Amino acid sequence: MTIQRVGVVGFGQMGSGIAQVCAQAGFDTLVREVEQSFIDKGFKRVEGSLARLVKSQRVSEDDAKAARGRIRGTTSLGDFKDRDLVIEAVVEEISPKKKVFGELDTVCPPGTIFCSNTSSLTIVEMAAATKRPDRFAGLHFFNPPVIMKLVEIVKALTTSDETIATLRDFVTRLGKTGVVCKDSTGFIVNRLMVPYLLGAIRMLELGIATKEDIDQAVKLGLGYPMGPFELIDYTGVDINYHVANAFFEELKDPGMAAPPLLRRMYLAGQLGTKTGKGFYDYDEQGKRKS
Repeated sequence: MTIQRVGVVGFGQMGSGIAQVCAQAGFDTLVREVEQSFIDKGFKRVEGSLARLVKSQRVSEDDAKAARGRIRGTTSLGDFKDRDLVIEAVVEEISPKKKVFGELDTVCPPGTIFCSNTSSLTIVEMAAATKRPDRFAGLHFFNPPVIMKLVEIVKALTTSDETIATLRDFVTRLGKTGVVCKDSTGFIVNRLMVPYLLGAIRMLELGIATKEDIDQAVKLGLGYPMGPFELIDYTGVDINYHVANAFFEELKDPGMAAPPLLRRMYLAGQLGTKTGKGFYDYDEQGKRKS
């Protein structure tokens, strides 16, 4: 099948980026949030992103306006009845995701493909909440989706080859590079990255070095664009905490368990740039305070 109409469930940081990428590629894009205020915030995020692309001359003003015009918002999953593909980007917890897909399964026609943007949860567990496990896969975009070129296409035990072929074509039409992997915790990138991030937190807990010096060492010694604590704050302490829990639940490896400091920051609501405080402090624009 050829995908023409895309639905995105969740219009937060990741959902708004995914919706923008789809709209810029010419897809009719419908986004759903639980409240109109969240839709308004999502559109503000998209408009700001498009404005920056225009300012940097990466996108023309006409193309930016056209992309914005392809995105519509709704608070009802019932409006997804004409979608060819639905991408879920809600909180990184299994229960809310399964609930969303269970509802979508009663609304969307049998041919609609369902995908989760999860970075760590089991795809087949979500697919089991529907009657279309063969048309269910992972489609993991990286943050920020507008900039990052990689998309992990995750093939569960039940996912058909035809579904994977359709998603490969879709990702290419987005201007992204797709890599296919099995439905294994963390897929490719996070399977490699999560132990590194958790190791950095444990290094800080042990007092081996300050967070500033660890970040500097990684950037200058390994050539990474961001240090581990900068990256955790950017992606969200909460996301990293949930991912660590998913890894430990699946693998039972003590090295994958969330370090005490990460858990306490999560409980304190110190989630990084989104709350203004994480390992570092940030202003209202998400810029790190000196």
